[in-house]
Amino acid sequence: MLSLLQILLLILDIVWFFIIAHVIMSWLINFQVLNLQQQLVSQIWYMLQRILEPLYAPVRRIMPNMSGIDLAPLVVLIAVYALRIIIQNNMAAFY
Repeated sequence: MLSLLQILLLILDIVWFFIIAHVIMSWLINFQVLNLQQQLVSQIWYMLQRILEPLYAPVRRIMPNMSGIDLAPLVVLIAVYALRIIIQNNMAAFY
């Protein structure tokens, strides 16, 4: 059971990395540092969109419209971090 919890923590770390990369990439695209016309940039961007949109969509439905500011990544980051804390604090029960 401990191995399964460690694998779950690894998955949460990967999701954390993807969200951070998605946020930074969105800033770079909005400030025109990166261009979606470049094939590699657009492939990475759309991959991150496909992976993270199922996580963002339920949060966006619940949150009020902030007129252009998307706080869904922040809420999902906090949820991932909270899950990580819960798992780490309860891992001792499975020794």
